[in-house]
Amino acid sequence: MIEQVEADLKAARLERDTERVGALSMLLAALKDAEKAQGSLDESGAIQVLTRERKRRVEAAESFREGGREADAAKEEAEAALIDGYLPAALSPEELQELIAQAIAETGATEAKDLGAVMKVLTPRTQGRADGKAVSTAVREALGG
Repeated sequence: MIEQVEADLKAARLERDTERVGALSMLLAALKDAEKAQGSLDESGAIQVLTRERKRRVEAAESFREGGREADAAKEEAEAALIDGYLPAALSPEELQELIAQAIAETGATEAKDLGAVMKVLTPRTQGRADGKAVSTAVREALGG
């Protein structure tokens, strides 16, 4: 993942695309910081970093929009869209429901108190492809909670 971002950063510099250069530089720094902290960065670790960075951009865009700073909000949304290009494709609602049903069957969950066990199985399968809060809500509904 780091190599891909570095290659894209080099291309953006050659194209003199200052906005992309800035966004990719911040993304590369976040990936390298995570790699340094963990010793090495595997694919799932990189996805965690990308997901966290994307979430930060979306939240910042919402804050800017609430403050009437539309230009800054648009810049943050553009950075979030750039990060989306590195994340795996999002799960469709049908795919998510199928994964939830599989996880419930695997764990033998029957009620809302089994949410943790289902999420433990489901989280690695949905990481970077679905919002954790949305997954949790869908599991809770599936368990009748």
